[in-house]
Amino acid sequence: MSVSMRDLDPAFQGAGQKAGLEIWRIENFHPVPVSKSSYGKFFMGDSYVILKTTAVKSGALRHDIHYWLGKDTSQDEAGTAAIKTVELDAALGGRAVQYREVQGHETEKFLSYFKPCIIPQEGGVATGFKHAEAEEHKIRLYVCRGKHVVHVEEVPFARSSLSHDDIFILDTKSKIFQFNCSNSSIQERAKALEVVQYIKDNYHDGKCEVAAIEDGKLMADVETGEFWGFFGGFAPLPRKTATDGAKSTEALSPRLFRVEKGEAEPVEFDSLVRELLDTNKCYLLDCGAQVFVWMGRTTSLDERKSASGAADELVRDLDRPRSHIIRVIEGFETVMFRSKFDSWPPSTVVAVSEDGRGKVAALLKSQGVNVKGLLKAAPATEEPQPYIDCTGNLQVWRVNGEGKTLLPASDQSKLYSGDCYVFQYSYPGEDKEECLVGTWFGKQSIEEDRTSATSLASKMVESLKFLPVQARIYEGSEPIQFFSIFQSYIVFKGGLSEGYKKYVADNELADETYTENGLALFRIQGTGPENMQAIQVEPVASSLNSSYCYILHSDSSIFTWSGNLTTLEDQELVERQLDLIKPNMQSKLQKEGAESEQFWEMLSGKSEYPSQKIGRVPESDPHLFSCTFSKGDLKVTEIYNFNQDDLMTEDIFILDCHSEIFVWMGQQVDSKSRMHALTIGEKFLEHDYLLEKLSRQAPIYFVMEGSEPPFFTRFFTWDSAKSAMHGNSFQRKLAIVKNGGTPSLDKPKRRTPVSYGGRSAVPEKSQRSRSMSFSPERVRVRGRSPAFNALAATFENSNARNLSTPPPVVKKLYPKSATPDSEKLASRSSAISSLSSTFEKPVPARETIIPRSLKVSPEAPKPIPETNSMSNRIEALTIQEDVKEGEAEDEEGLPIYPYERIKIASTDPVIEIDATKRETYLSSVEFREKFGMTKDAFYRLPKWKQNKLKMALLLF
Repeated sequence: MSVSMRDLDPAFQGAGQKAGLEIWRIENFHPVPVSKSSYGKFFMGDSYVILKTTAVKSGALRHDIHYWLGKDTSQDEAGTAAIKTVELDAALGGRAVQYREVQGHETEKFLSYFKPCIIPQEGGVATGFKHAEAEEHKIRLYVCRGKHVVHVEEVPFARSSLSHDDIFILDTKSKIFQFNCSNSSIQERAKALEVVQYIKDNYHDGKCEVAAIEDGKLMADVETGEFWGFFGGFAPLPRKTATDGAKSTEALSPRLFRVEKGEAEPVEFDSLVRELLDTNKCYLLDCGAQVFVWMGRTTSLDERKSASGAADELVRDLDRPRSHIIRVIEGFETVMFRSKFDSWPPSTVVAVSEDGRGKVAALLKSQGVNVKGLLKAAPATEEPQPYIDCTGNLQVWRVNGEGKTLLPASDQSKLYSGDCYVFQYSYPGEDKEECLVGTWFGKQSIEEDRTSATSLASKMVESLKFLPVQARIYEGSEPIQFFSIFQSYIVFKGGLSEGYKKYVADNELADETYTENGLALFRIQGTGPENMQAIQVEPVASSLNSSYCYILHSDSSIFTWSGNLTTLEDQELVERQLDLIKPNMQSKLQKEGAESEQFWEMLSGKSEYPSQKIGRVPESDPHLFSCTFSKGDLKVTEIYNFNQDDLMTEDIFILDCHSEIFVWMGQQVDSKSRMHALTIGEKFLEHDYLLEKLSRQAPIYFVMEGSEPPFFTRFFTWDSAKSAMHGNSFQRKLAIVKNGGTPSLDKPKRRTPVSYGGRSAVPEKSQRSRSMSFSPERVRVRGRSPAFNALAATFENSNARNLSTPPPVVKKLYPKSATPDSEKLASRSSAISSLSSTFEKPVPARETIIPRSLKVSPEAPKPIPETNSMSNRIEALTIQEDVKEGEAEDEEGLPIYPYERIKIASTDPVIEIDATKRETYLSSVEFREKFGMTKDAFYRLPKWKQNKLKMALLLF
């Protein structure tokens, strides 16, 4: 498309360079910028051009252009707005989607920019801007329609305007009345209340009364009588019937027109397919409620303007209802447009790529215009965050038929690809204890086990009154939250469930279940000690990848292989995983390109293998959908520019992030729908409404209102008080409108960590540090001196080895309100006082305090030593409340011993110390002397570095 400066209005120079809204009004056939203070104010006699610029996660800027036509605007102004919209699109590189908006028939996308509503005012530029604000307050009657966004229209102030089908707002000088018709829904009434609040704030300075009137309620109520008094007294409203002119256009079969010299010529077709569209032409696709203008990439600016004019002529026919006109460019068609075709290729190659935008940018730059925003912005490079506390309590069950078996702590992170698992994770949240119940399906698991796992997890969630979040996770599609919860895990081939074994036997398949003495190859992946996995893959050369490290072992040999694209951090993960897979064998290091013959022989010879990292499904910009689910049929409606207030307690919503989806249910949704939450999510993935190639195995989360986790609320500006309110949507918002703001609510009290099957608490000494599951911090002992190996043997002795280590310092990855130090001290003092009174008597098992930083172990509890019991108990209670990021734990109260008495080889050892925390008994002076740093600096080091330093000093 050729573009010259004469085609670009000066008012558009520099437009669309950053995210936000920009508005121009048409004055004397030219666009004039509207001041930001006047955004949302539209005059019925005017035409406007509105540009919405959105920065997407890829770093690009997406543009939507709307031109709004007031009901009293002139034909010339409307035509100018249409033409200027095409010009603005050209200035932005010819990629924007363009919408024609007619007063009273605006798209939901357009209205979402101006929440809660727009109320067009009389007058316009041609009439000197005369409007109601300059007059004495006049009683006005508005009709409101819409469940997600509100269409507001002023109607004559008369009884005949009222009906049983719509919601009406009567705006008087001292009071605003909302009349709720008998056929309206709770959601529609709640949305209309937002309009009431808008009128109260903008036309009454927030100083007037508000009343809600119910259709059919008689004069007994004072406010009801007052409302009907404005209409001359109460009288029944007639039952209106739909007019003949309200013809539905949704059922019309699409009609295709080719635009030739400004005229629309019908195109005959048997099947509506993409091949009908020629890149050198413009087309009209008439779908009734929408008329699409499709513009080929090589068409000229004049041809696009004439196509828009032809569309205007098409919808001007008085015999058809109002239609939206949506203009799309080849290669950037909307999902709605593509869905109208019987077939559309998965991807259409557009050769221009950045060419059009680059030419326009160069043209504007030559005129001295800043064009930085016209080019693709730099993509975001932030690391994915789990947004979940990693110090909670984890329990894991293996599914076996209709039952499940609780795994001991030592086996919690050993998963088999042929099995299914149910896990429960309780962790400290922002205001209360949170819980996540999930299922993990191995790639080789059978359908019967998957069905059983889902049923068992759903029963657990139901038994806990739907307070936990429920997750469905497939092997290979795990979200970052799963990695953070398990921290370090291994996925073995094969399975242990009876169903899997029977399936293998019945199908005469080779039993590939992992054995320690067999041939096995593991791919090592992750980002660090708290996120690392060993995945067993086929022991052949094609399973290798230059971007990973591997462990290869047989009954007598073990190799580690490092790809040329791996880092030192990757190789450190291999050392850690060796401790878990083959702790008692010395490995042989293999560098890519310098492998031994024995290595290739174990892999059945050399072959080609990839070098690219296995890509994770990226998280995309979130989309929110309102859902209805009936008789297995799912229908959705997208909510644009969504916020927390769009989540209504009567409805079901889906938040689609591409890499995972959330099914959110309000408290007022019936219990039957709750049991189908995962089915709703599966249906959504199956239909793929946005045509974004969603994986059928994407993680699905089921979230109940009031129990939203941080990894869900991060997509909103979240107010936990709103989700703690009671009643339906209308009652909640009516309380806010009448009280002039959000009612103050007490924050919910922190729940006791929930646990299925009565495992809510275990004495401290039976628990293990979250970071020490499988002892990933242990230093390698192969190739050391005999004395060193003797030390290692002591370390391996379960009787001499206490796995309790100082809890890791928690980094909060979601906002938390700061608590004054004085409040913390008072809280701690109170906790210590109340706790000390219980030391005289044994603590019942179910009431034992769970340290927030430790993981619950299903193993039998060990006796708690009497020595230092008080300091141990106090530390367990307060350590996570008081330890700030980057600080060592409070060791106050521990006795101090000289280095010679607490080292392992001491001739006069101290018996009662904690053998895994010997360094804590050193004085500050001796600690600095031996370690060359303070205790604070030492505890900021990774655990593996701490252990190496301690072992060098014979303190570990």
